[in-house]
Amino acid sequence: MARRPLPRILSNGSAQLARSRELARTAADSATDVLHPLITITRGLRRLASAGRRRWAATPKDRRGTLLFAMASLVLVVALAPYGPLLAVVTLMAAAAWQGRDRTPRAPEGPDGPQAERLKSLYEALVPYFSTAEDPEPLFAHGGDWQKAFSEYAFDDTGRITELVIRYPAYFTDGEPESRARIEHLLSAKSGRGREYHFGWDEEGNRLTVRVLAPLPTDIAAQPFVTAPGETVLGFTDPTRVQRTLPLTHGAHGEERRDVPPVVWRTGVRSTEPHLLVLGQPGSGTSTLLRSIALQALHHGDVVIVDGGDTGEYACLTGRDGVLAVECGLTGATTSLEWAAHETERRLIAANRAHQAGDPPPEDTRRPLWLLLDRPTAFTHLAAADGRKDPQSLLQVPLRHGRPANVTVVVADQLDCFEALAEPVRQHTRARVVLGAATAEQLTAVLGAPPHTTPVDQVPPGRGYARLGAGPVHRLQVPATPDPYDDATSDAHRQAVLDLLPPRTTPADEEPQRLEPEPAEPVTRPVFVSLDKASTRKAPVVPVAAGTEAPAEEGPADEVSATAASKEPVPAEAAVAESSS
Repeated sequence: MARRPLPRILSNGSAQLARSRELARTAADSATDVLHPLITITRGLRRLASAGRRRWAATPKDRRGTLLFAMASLVLVVALAPYGPLLAVVTLMAAAAWQGRDRTPRAPEGPDGPQAERLKSLYEALVPYFSTAEDPEPLFAHGGDWQKAFSEYAFDDTGRITELVIRYPAYFTDGEPESRARIEHLLSAKSGRGREYHFGWDEEGNRLTVRVLAPLPTDIAAQPFVTAPGETVLGFTDPTRVQRTLPLTHGAHGEERRDVPPVVWRTGVRSTEPHLLVLGQPGSGTSTLLRSIALQALHHGDVVIVDGGDTGEYACLTGRDGVLAVECGLTGATTSLEWAAHETERRLIAANRAHQAGDPPPEDTRRPLWLLLDRPTAFTHLAAADGRKDPQSLLQVPLRHGRPANVTVVVADQLDCFEALAEPVRQHTRARVVLGAATAEQLTAVLGAPPHTTPVDQVPPGRGYARLGAGPVHRLQVPATPDPYDDATSDAHRQAVLDLLPPRTTPADEEPQRLEPEPAEPVTRPVFVSLDKASTRKAPVVPVAAGTEAPAEEGPADEVSATAASKEPVPAEAAVAESSS
């Protein structure tokens, strides 16, 4: 049977509706222009009638008869006078037109005195940068006309500039970052400090647009985000360069809803930036960002957390479903990262054999594995003092081969420890975030490109900049994800984080069940060993192969750590060979 074509109203209905709306809008504007005198007179008659009613209501009742007699006498005189009715109608229409005029005060066409002085001083400050002695007709000159250089401008209620469009000569070196930085620093200083400005350089038109950016929202707490698997929300930004929005709840009790543009980081096999580096000053919110990433990663994968600061920021994740380990010591961190390196190799071998056999990858290789490291440089000094291996050296395999193995590495550290990070960490983490107060030079050194806004000295926690690979630099505000066990956390934010935590499958104060070894397949998932309540450290993650026993339960924490460290993890080749045999 031949398929019937769609009706024209369904095939091109959107274009017809848009054209109809445009015609209706044009007709309404034309009718308004034609009927404007009639609308004005009608408005004036309504105002005159309202004034007459108010006058009649204000007249005392004993005087209303005299007022009626006077009005009747006036009407009689007008009716008997030559051309009286015509003159009365003309007078009434003129009075109605006068009363119906638009009384809204007109905005001033130009800036007032203080605003003009501010623009003139800004023009004089730009003269040394936008002028040269060889220019026969300089656009910028001392004592020149600032109106030729500033085509558009806007001010706020306090008299400070909120928007400015500057014309500059074509010979200005707007392609050099140093020249741009000088102009941006000058404009931000002269226009008012303490605000963030966005600079839009139009190199073809020789125009610079300066806009004051509104502060990013800081009242957005941790919540389930509407994202696809493999997408992680780092925070929220301005709608200037982001075409996507997320429906979010905000406010003290989450009663308000709005759409906010996010900064989405994509991970997985097809990701171009599979690993993330977060730097910031103390108290800038780097641990908050790692907690937010961990809560989002636990929906679809497993997480291993290494806390070099040993501040207990991730105690709420201990024993949760999907959290393989939360390590705070050097031995546990080294063992966990060794297991992660062997797990990456095992996944690569299993996926490669499946590809050679024409089969889909195994299910355990497709489940994402996240390695979250907070301040790993703190272990570098401890390892050097004890003569051990630096735990950062164990990240080379997950960083280099983590993308095809669905292994993602997130490293957070302080901004002044950037040089102390290992070379593989700085080389393979192309997605980067800088939080807290930072200079333009520091942002350029970490992100690889200067931001299009001016950084300020005082920023709230979680504020910074983000750049994913070779993309643009975005302003970033991390959602509030505090430690729920902290006494300084508000009840609303504490409850928001607790609602996102997965159930606790391995209580910290109870002994987990011992995993029974299977004869056919090695167990590559880590085994947790709980200590007594007096001990605050947990045994490191140890891969247990088939036929081997878990570490002993008795003994102090040091003995358990030494026993766990002495066990050599089974290489991926041996595990695969044993499985095939």
